[in-house]
Formats: sequence, C-alpha cells, structure tokens
Amino acid sequence: MKGNETNILTFLEGPNNRYIIPVYQRRYSWTEDNCRQLFKDILKVIDQRRKSHFCGSVVAKVIGNGSIIEHHIIDGQQRMTTVTLLLLAMRNMVNDKSITPLQPSIAEQINESYLIDKWHINDSIKLQPVESDRSALAKLFDANKDDYEPNSRLTQNYEYFCNELINSKVTVDNIFEALRKLEIVSITLDESDNAQLIFESLNSTGLALTEGDKIRNYILMGLTPKEQTKYYKDYWLKIEELTRGDISAFVRDYLSIKLHKTPRIDRIYTIFKDYAADINIDKLLEQLLHYARIYNQILNCNSQLNKQIDACLRRLNHLEITIVRPFLIEVLSLCKDNKITSDDMLQIFVTVESYIFRRYICQVPTNALSKIFAALDYEIRRYDDTGTNNYYQKFVFALNTRTDFGRFPDDDEFKQKLEQTDVYHIPTRYRLYIFERYENYGIIETKDIYEHIKNKDYTIEHIMPQQLTKAWETSLGDRAYEIHQTWLHRLANLTLTAYNSKLSNKTFIEKRDGTNGYKNSGLRINNIIAQQETWGESELNERNNHMTARALEIWPLPQTDYQPQTPDLPFCTLADEGIDLTSTKIARYSYKGNLQTTDKWSDMFENIISLLHADDSTILTELADSIINKMPDNCISNTPEELRQPQQIDDNIYIEKNTSTATKITLLRQLFDRYDIEPESLIFYLRDNDKLPDNLRNMQKKAQ
Repeated sequence: MKGNETNILTFLEGPNNRYIIPVYQRRYSWTEDNCRQLFKDILKVIDQRRKSHFCGSVVAKVIGNGSIIEHHIIDGQQRMTTVTLLLLAMRNMVNDKSITPLQPSIAEQINESYLIDKWHINDSIKLQPVESDRSALAKLFDANKDDYEPNSRLTQNYEYFCNELINSKVTVDNIFEALRKLEIVSITLDESDNAQLIFESLNSTGLALTEGDKIRNYILMGLTPKEQTKYYKDYWLKIEELTRGDISAFVRDYLSIKLHKTPRIDRIYTIFKDYAADINIDKLLEQLLHYARIYNQILNCNSQLNKQIDACLRRLNHLEITIVRPFLIEVLSLCKDNKITSDDMLQIFVTVESYIFRRYICQVPTNALSKIFAALDYEIRRYDDTGTNNYYQKFVFALNTRTDFGRFPDDDEFKQKLEQTDVYHIPTRYRLYIFERYENYGIIETKDIYEHIKNKDYTIEHIMPQQLTKAWETSLGDRAYEIHQTWLHRLANLTLTAYNSKLSNKTFIEKRDGTNGYKNSGLRINNIIAQQETWGESELNERNNHMTARALEIWPLPQTDYQPQTPDLPFCTLADEGIDLTSTKIARYSYKGNLQTTDKWSDMFENIISLLHADDSTILTELADSIINKMPDNCISNTPEELRQPQQIDDNIYIEKNTSTATKITLLRQLFDRYDIEPESLIFYLRDNDKLPDNLRNMQKKAQ
C-alpha cells in the first residue's frame, strides 16, 4: 500500500486514466448539504487565500486494461464524483455562455484534462459510476437538458452547482484555481493488500454505510472486476430490487432463519461475515436470491398461491409486524417446495395473525417475540423424526404450550380485555385493523377499508358522542355520566360511518335515520345498530356481547391433539443436584411447561437466561455490574472482553457461552434462586446414550 499527498485535480488528470466505481459500491448519495459544504470550502480557499485545503483520502486499486489505466475506487467515490459534477457544470455553463471566464480556454482545459478522453469515443467519460448512476451522468455531458434524469442525485447536485456558479460573486477562473488547492491523500493498494480489511478500517469511524452496504462490499470486493460484474448482475442487483433496496432488513431476516435468533440491527454485518465465511459464494448468493424472491412476495402480498393468504399478508403489513417475517418466509418456502399444503399455510398465517392480535389486546410484552419467531420453524421440525410432517399441528402445539411472555391468550382473557380496551385511542394501525376485520371477515366481496378511510370516505365514529348534549343526557337517564365514562371509547360504542362528522353530536334517531345514517349504511358492522330504537347501557351491553363473541371467530385460539413423544427420553430437572450431566447430550428442555427442542446446552443456557432477564432486568444488570459478587467462572459481565466467548443478552450484559455443562447448570441454579423460581420448572430431556450417569438411569427405571 502506497500513499502520497496530491491535489484532487492532479489525481483526476491523465488522458488514459479511468476512475471506476466498482459494482459493489453504493450509488452516489451525497445530498445538496454535502455539496453546499464543499462549495463553501472552495470559497474559503479563495477568500482567505489559502495555499491548500485538505478534503480527505481516496483509496484505489490500479488495474491495467490495455492502454487504459483503471483506478478502482474503494473509498472516496462521493468526493470524486461531486468534484466531477462541479467541473462538468463549469464546462457546460462556459460553453453555453451562462458564465464568462477570464481565460477563454478554461472549458476546453477542464474537459480534456479531467472529464473525457477524446481519443476513445466509445469510452470517453473518465469517471464511470455504478451502473445505476451511469445513464444520469452520461446525459449531463449532453447539451440536451430535456434528457436529464431529474430524480437522480447526480442531476440534482449538478443543477445546484450550476445555480451557485451563476450567483457566485467570484469568477469561474477563481473557482477552478481553488480546486487545484484541494488536497487529498491518494492511497494505492498493492496486489497483496486486503481491500476488504482496509475498507472496514476506513469505514469504522462513522461513515453512513448501512449494514447492507457493508455486506455487498464484503461479498464482491475480493473478486476480480469481471467476477464482480457477473455476480452483481446475476445476483446482487436482483436481490436489491426484490428487497426494495433494504438489504439490511432482508439480511437480518435471512440470518434469523439460518441462526434461529434475531441479530441486532447494528451487528448484522459482523454476524453475516461469521456465518458466510466458509460458504461458497455461488451457493451463498443462490440462497440469498431464493429468500429474496420470497421476501418480495411477502412485501408485495403476492404469494402466488391463495388470495386469502395475500389478504392476511396485507393485514400483517398494515400492522407493521415485521418480527414474524422470518417465520413467514420459511413457511412460504416450505409451501413452494410442496412440504406443506397451501391450506396449512393459510391456517398458519391466520393463526400468527390471531396470536399477534390477542397478545396486543391483552398487553402481553413483546420482548419474547423475536426469539419465538426466529426459532419457531427449527423448533417445529425437531419435535420428532418426521421433519415437516404434521407441521401445522406442531406449530399450534408450539404456540399453545408457551407461558408467561410467550403465551397465546385464552378466550376468557381475550374477551375480558377486548371489551374493556379504549379502542379509540390505540395506535391507528390497530384501530383500522379491528374495523377492517369486523367488516370483512367471512365474506368474499370485501371492502378496502384502509383505502376508504385514507380517502375519508369512512370515519371511525362514536355512536354515543364524545360530548353529551342535553338530549343524550335525557336519553341515557339518571346514570348518564357513569354510562358515558364507562362506554365512550370502548368497542361497543364505536363504528364505521360514511355520514358527515357534523352529525356526530346529533341524537341517536338522527344518526340512525339521516343521510348515510346507520339504516342506510352499506356497512355490515352497522346492521345491529340500525335495528335499535334507542342507544343506552342495554344496547351497549348487547352489542358488546355480540362483538366479543364475533372476536372469538375472527381471532380464534387453535387447538391440537399433537404431543411430542418426550416420555420416551430420559429426563431430569434443574432441582436434581446429584446428577452429573457433563457428558450427556440434550434433546429438549421444558421451562414452565414450554417445550423447546435443541441439541446444544449452550443454546438452552442462553435462551433460559434471556427469558429470566425479560421477566426482571434488574438482577442480571446488577450481577453484570458487580465486581465482587461474580457468578461462577465470571460468566456474567458488562464487558465482553472479560469473557472468552461472550453472548450479548442486553445492552452491557454478556454471558460466557464457552463453559462446561456443569458450570451452566450451577449458574442456572443460582439464578433461579435469585429470581425465586422453582428449579423443578426447568426439565432437561436427554438423548439416551451410554454416557448417561447411573443415578439418572436408576431414576428412569423407577419412574417406569
């Protein structure tokens, strides 16, 4: 690696030089604010008569291509492209006489020294951005402004510079001379240099690269230019299009599927590198493209299988429930591979919807959901030796057997919470979702409630108004204030209407019989209301009973007879202190009745500690901060460097995964004691092998 100081125009000079932005780089992304700052710096150089102004570094790998020397830009593309846009604006405006230079040949000098090589007609532009930017830049070289691409950042920043040049009080000659004083450090990589490591080092100090940007660079940077172009066009460009450019979110879901846990958004790149290190690039990109296609179907609510599935996806998308996406992707993939039926897939999607909504209404904390859905497919397949057979029943069992923060609220809890919820003030996406479901559930000719509300064709209205008029007080009777306070914002007193909101305080009869009133409403949700003669406590109770009963149909609690065959496996509990589990192999474990499948003690250990921490975050926080009161072998710390193999549980809380089974068991016993949880609630099911301790074998014989 060689570095030297030079000015940016000297770097751009040379008839045979080409400056290639490799395909793995992101698109040009500098904003007008960035350009404004650069222009201010140039004006400072002029006003303060500076000899130089440092504007950063440019890192490139030089590759010969016949008579042309290609500088493949690893870092500094935004700066180089922006200076090129300024030079181009200067050239064009001098040529069309928008500005007049003191030096007549300045436009020609800029053009032939820094912008084009006139001897290579088919490849004349010296700067070659990524393919998605190339057309916009090429059109700026043309005199026909009608062809410019107005939505391109290149065009927008070019036009910014044109305006500044016209309005500037300094001459174009002065600006050109100031550009000669912009200093850079030019770093040229040798063949032996690791471009990826250098790139990571340069971009570890706050450059706004997304995790997806880093992953693209990681995959493509180490390849030859020809390979980069091939893999970019055959795979990466398609993946970007399918994921709407949000590679970070897509790879997070992909890693959740593959690793059975959801990585933190700021660690996606690091975790992806570890995961992909030993995977052949063709296999990796084929797999990413496969999942990107399914990801796109979920984003676009187009499963290509079933309209009911697509409608369910639209509802989940309206609710912005992205946490379930890894599981939905895997289920859709199984269906496309004919491993589960489309009917089972529909039931799974509807059950996920019901599970999410019931939990929301019952205010079950959501912090366990990412772990549940990231590992759910893996858990289902490992219940027995049949893999995806009986998949839906296993899925229902997996949700129904969860407890505490993972629970599927039963009918009694759901009904009670739903009838008492202040539905009018819950987040808009849930409020609209509720009324869409009541209106459209169970019918073929559905209404697009979301679009009608967006267009203000429908509104969510109170039947008994928010402000009690004298007429309403009389209608409600002596307990009018109490009834109003109790029922005002509850589901029973809310509906969809198309009538003018000015009628909202009118009497019930006026609301019922008026234009677009309940009697003339085309909405099913108003049928019962339209049949009432009055609206008071009796009618509210009647509608409440109807709507909560209906809710159990719309958001059902599924049932199954499926049971994993766990009794055939040897087992013990955390309370069985006399049993040495050092050489045993775990098959499953059950915590508070929730059965999980795993073949790693470390996964069980991490999951149980995460569940404990979700229940009460103060205990692990205190232990991680404590210097004196460390747990066995310093297994918990707020400093990852203190641990051999740290696993993050929360911000500033890490556990040591690289410990013996005995140490893990000892730590769990101490934690259960601190959390005041019965150790019998954690059961280990073990693979029957020759290394089972004798006392455990004897326990199993007695149990039989």
